[in-house]
Amino acid sequence: MIKSEKDANEKNHGAQDNTLSGRTTVALREAIVCGKIKAGEKLNEPSLAEQYQVSRGPLREAIRRLVSMGLVQHKPHVGASVIPLELDRIIALYEVREALEGMAARLAARNMSTIQISELKNVLDVHRQHYDDNAGEYMQVNGDFDFHYQIIKGSGNALLTQQLCDELYHLIRMFRFQTSRFRSRSNRALIEHEQLVYAIENRDAALAEMLMRRHISRAKDAIAKHLSSEPHKQEH
Repeated sequence: MIKSEKDANEKNHGAQDNTLSGRTTVALREAIVCGKIKAGEKLNEPSLAEQYQVSRGPLREAIRRLVSMGLVQHKPHVGASVIPLELDRIIALYEVREALEGMAARLAARNMSTIQISELKNVLDVHRQHYDDNAGEYMQVNGDFDFHYQIIKGSGNALLTQQLCDELYHLIRMFRFQTSRFRSRSNRALIEHEQLVYAIENRDAALAEMLMRRHISRAKDAIAKHLSSEPHKQEH
């Protein structure tokens, strides 16, 4: 059972770094992912230092870490800003996801244990319950409680897991969080997740890869259609 997104954050991706810069990195990261600091917004160091009660040193270290995560860009003589929510950037990321997560699903069908598959089903049950209880809203969580994350870990491939869960993970979270509030896709996405669980449980590696690639491709197309037709809503 999912306790909370806070619990998930504490278990994943830098939560072990309890230094001031580490805690500031997590706080800024979550603000960016959730859109509290908007896409394209310049990071005002004096304002952020006051808001998060840190000196400029730890803050600048946190910003450097966010640059390495791909969430922030730094331009000489301009400063640091959150990456813009641009269609081309999102499409490129989803194309990479389609290839890598397709392979992860294929390997998961071969390698996931019975216990891991049971846990994946539990995650799906929680997502379905959230959908039913919240008027079709897609559930945004991370870490061990994220459906895709569970499949990636279940692939058993350390290099693939590193690419998706360390280097691209929070960038994926940002784009998913800020572009996946489409109720027309929410139920379809849950059905596609159910199909993926079926393929993995039945050890059908080829089907699992095909379903995952199709799932991400459909999400990409939905995002492209939405952002192309309503450019003024690119920032949520």
